[in-house]
Amino acid sequence: MHAATNLIAALAVGAVAAVLVAGFVNMMRGGSPNLSQKLMRWRVGLQFFAILVIIGILWLRG
Repeated sequence: MHAATNLIAALAVGAVAAVLVAGFVNMMRGGSPNLSQKLMRWRVGLQFFAILVIIGILWLRG
């Protein structure tokens, strides 16, 4: 059970990191500001989701 929940938490945090890096790369390359803004909005949403996942895991573990 712990291994599965650790994996889920790691995937949630990894998704946040991937979107953050994608937004940063787009910004550094001089890409579309709209895409950077959209990626940052996705990052905020994924951070919220990741926090909920981690809180849920901690709650389940007691």
